[in-house]
Amino acid sequence: MKKIITRLTLLVTMTFAMQSQAWFWDSWFQSTYTKTKYPIVLAHGLLGFDELLGVEYWYKIPQDLRNDGATVYVTQVSNTNYTEVRGEQLITQIENIIAVSGADKVNLIGHSHGGPTIRYVASVRPDLVASVTTVAGVNKGSNTADFLRKIPEDSALEGLALGIVNGFSTVLDFLSGGGYTPDALGALTSLSTEGALAFNAQHPQGVPTTACGEGDYLVNGIRYYSWSGASPLTNVLDISDVAMGLTALTFGSEQNDGLVGSCDSHLGQVIRDDYRMNHLDEVNQVFGIHHLFETDPITTYRNHANRLKNAGL
Repeated sequence: MKKIITRLTLLVTMTFAMQSQAWFWDSWFQSTYTKTKYPIVLAHGLLGFDELLGVEYWYKIPQDLRNDGATVYVTQVSNTNYTEVRGEQLITQIENIIAVSGADKVNLIGHSHGGPTIRYVASVRPDLVASVTTVAGVNKGSNTADFLRKIPEDSALEGLALGIVNGFSTVLDFLSGGGYTPDALGALTSLSTEGALAFNAQHPQGVPTTACGEGDYLVNGIRYYSWSGASPLTNVLDISDVAMGLTALTFGSEQNDGLVGSCDSHLGQVIRDDYRMNHLDEVNQVFGIHHLFETDPITTYRNHANRLKNAGL
């Protein structure tokens, strides 16, 4: 009986010691490299989602940020619609995030059409936002959208094209559990140069006043940042290269990532506009395949989270 008690005592002591050691290690040595003051909220772009059949839009990015201390929320809005409609949908989600997290504000990061979407939120509800970061944001329109906008209005061809996109959008929304009604024409209008310039007139915060310059870094207490890629073709194994290579033709000699011109992506403080990434590489798609000699896309988000942390955000 004494031996049993002794062994149990030894087991309990060893278990306690191991737990104490784990607590000590986690408390003193766990990385806080990405631990920002405010939660990070990720907003997807055109035809985007939070997760589709088990695949994340922001492929492996949220978990990597969380591993080093960040609080990260992934949002989902209408994958095709006017920027203002998407923005209002996002505001509702941010209000819920703030209620759940107890945070005062959030750090917004938006990819592609997610860029002007988060800019809308910052413009109409600055009380909710600590920082805005656009990743290949369509901040001054897209040549590809302009090209598609040249299809004659109300023509049979336009009706067919919009029908196909709306149908595809509906399928994506259903599979990702979004519950939103698509509006391909609304998205195309917002992403065109004409639509983007009209939007910027109403929401100019952080937008450069020169062709390829930087915008104001700080507006209404909100910090503005941006970065983008400039290589439509990045890896022979990346199936997105084919599509990006074709859409890049609409830009002529202008530097672009396949869907957004490098200069047109500028907003606030420009981190870089020449990563060897295409429009999908910027969110670590497809399945993390990227240029062999360029920074891993996940690293760009880690570095930016640390940038926000060091700025007190």
